[in-house]
Amino acid sequence: MKSAMLVLLCLAAAVLCVPAMAADEPATQSQGRAAQQGRRGGGWKLGVQAWTFHKYTLFEAIDKTKELRLKYMECFPRQPLSPEQKDVTFNESSPPEVLDKVKARLKEAGIEVISFGVVKMGTEEEARKVFEFARKMGVTTLTAEPPQDAIKMIDKLANEYEIDVAIHNHPKPSHYWSPDTVLDAIKGCSKRMGACADTGHWTRSGLDPLECLKKLDGRVLACHFKDLNEKGPKAHDVVWGTGVNNAQALLQELRRQKFDGPLMIEYEHNWENSMPDIKQCIEFFRKTVREMRGSGQPRSEGKKKEAEKQE
Repeated sequence: MKSAMLVLLCLAAAVLCVPAMAADEPATQSQGRAAQQGRRGGGWKLGVQAWTFHKYTLFEAIDKTKELRLKYMECFPRQPLSPEQKDVTFNESSPPEVLDKVKARLKEAGIEVISFGVVKMGTEEEARKVFEFARKMGVTTLTAEPPQDAIKMIDKLANEYEIDVAIHNHPKPSHYWSPDTVLDAIKGCSKRMGACADTGHWTRSGLDPLECLKKLDGRVLACHFKDLNEKGPKAHDVVWGTGVNNAQALLQELRRQKFDGPLMIEYEHNWENSMPDIKQCIEFFRKTVREMRGSGQPRSEGKKKEAEKQE
């Protein structure tokens, strides 16, 4: 009887040891897995593209994002670091001590940098440097406008690093101004290659942003969301819901597509006094999300929780 009991106790101890070994995996591996799970199922991630505050330093942009009570940012290459270090910029060439300073400031503010761009990445050496930087900063999506002949190489690295790449559309005459060009570029690529839908630049190019979103159905990985005062190259940003972009319909279409990537406010007007307008954009977003929730349109539990977090 005693020997049988001893055997049972040994077996129980062996079973209990299995999860303990799994918990001892490297921290970077477990954190990366958690980030990917969050990216795939966490719902809309409303944040700010730091270009909105490009007349300020990165640290000032972080402070403004905190003031807006947002948790996410997309940084852009070569923004000056801080008022005290305007000669230091933040990008894939930044030394470790600069990355550490940025991480510390972000942690203090409670903000995550989940996307970065717009980057070029013409050669594998250039691209790998950007991917390494993104991995160190916890970035899950790169927005890019690479040469089209580099797309296959970038797709390979996107899968190697498990980081999405969203092709961004600047207005005419940029190469990717039309969603047709983006679709042609990523044809045959993995799902890690898609579009960064800049709804304002489509309007500046004379396109209907709603129709552009529909063309990209299933391939929108990120969004620079805008509403403009008019169509055409001279248009400027206005508070969401007050312009010609039909912002409510665009959000409804993103919802229909089950979009769950970075949704960044990129407000390119009133550069030095844009905070009141941006706050109104955020209120429009929250109101629209509440109305969509009340309409009974189906969505995942993850998206429901994310919307609740944004209110």
